[in-house]
Amino acid sequence: MALDRSLPGIQNLRHLVVLMMENRSFDHMLGSLKAKNDAIDGLTGKESNPDTTGAVVTVQPLAEYQSQLDPDPNHHFAAVNLQIFNDPQKGPPLPPTMQGFVKSYFNQQQNTRHSADILYYFTADKLPVLTTLATEFAVFNRWFASIPGPTICNRAFAHYGTSFGQVSMDVFYEGKQYKAIYDRMLAAQHTCKLFYYDEASSTMEVVNLLQNEPAVFGTFEDFLTACKKDALPDYCFIEPNYTDHDSPDGDGEVIACDQHPDHDVRAGEQFIATVYNAIRQNPKLWPNTALLIVYDEHGGIYDHVPPPACMPDGFVAQPSETGTLDPFHFDRLGVRVPAVLVSPWVARGTVINDTFEHACIPATVTDFFLGDYPNRSPREAAANTFLGHLTLPAIRPEDDCPSFAIQSS
Repeated sequence: MALDRSLPGIQNLRHLVVLMMENRSFDHMLGSLKAKNDAIDGLTGKESNPDTTGAVVTVQPLAEYQSQLDPDPNHHFAAVNLQIFNDPQKGPPLPPTMQGFVKSYFNQQQNTRHSADILYYFTADKLPVLTTLATEFAVFNRWFASIPGPTICNRAFAHYGTSFGQVSMDVFYEGKQYKAIYDRMLAAQHTCKLFYYDEASSTMEVVNLLQNEPAVFGTFEDFLTACKKDALPDYCFIEPNYTDHDSPDGDGEVIACDQHPDHDVRAGEQFIATVYNAIRQNPKLWPNTALLIVYDEHGGIYDHVPPPACMPDGFVAQPSETGTLDPFHFDRLGVRVPAVLVSPWVARGTVINDTFEHACIPATVTDFFLGDYPNRSPREAAANTFLGHLTLPAIRPEDDCPSFAIQSS
């Protein structure tokens, strides 16, 4: 949606915050919302996959918070190829049937019954934070991972608008032809921060970004303090805690809140609520901030919507990198993920049907804060931006926006 700068929500906007969680698909987390609003492209209950015996397995509202998706479902390129095309080696021109998820999960444990768990999804009451924000503000029907692959390469699209040809979890150090969004912002005298959780669970992108701008980084406690003091940077990217580890003060264990299987999904719910509340509870910050909650990729978990084609970004991954028969030209997206846009300027129950992916994040930040910026990847240059959905003519009153109780640790 084109950005109408005459809108009151855009005129008041000072801060954009992105929270990127881990490895869950749209249907798994938000598919049940179709029962509340048919405009949401979720589950009817009839969606299915064949298992390895040929039996038809249907989706079931039986997802559990923890201990169900163990081992971690495979979400590397060849496995995702199987999930999307029902073939681990071939992609287009095969149709993206989304019929290979159960077969893919069977490959990890050789357990027919357990492989059906990959089609399980949460009911809305099990995820009160995420589903409330999705229905009270705006939910994206068509936000996809940037590539059909794992975490690091997908997160790179959120920072650079490209993964520079990477489709794996390899860390890359080479010089890059496109600047990270943080470098762009700093060069234009805008403030920005990437908030990682703590020293024991630092950002996966630190080796790529820290080389140039160590001042860009802060901890989650720094984010909370900035919210309290109304000192939030113009652009913030927040990462959850990726690991269970001892607290820095030795006072117990810090539980992973990224929602990556098989971490407890409830911890992630609390983390999302903490981020939202930190913004919502500051009356100076709330009217001037937009929050995007999104997931880096689907984590091998079922979704029924076929990923679409997209603008190639000028790189090619060879079969030796993808594990498939054909090169990958970065011309199609990965599996759909949950994405929610939160702002008191967003109308309740908004459903966004345009196609989005992680390159839309630097595209939106650039469009709003910097304007024309030619030296970026073709994918990012063609990407949709999302702030145009702050469309209300007047801000929603305090009692018209939800708040959440946070459990003490």
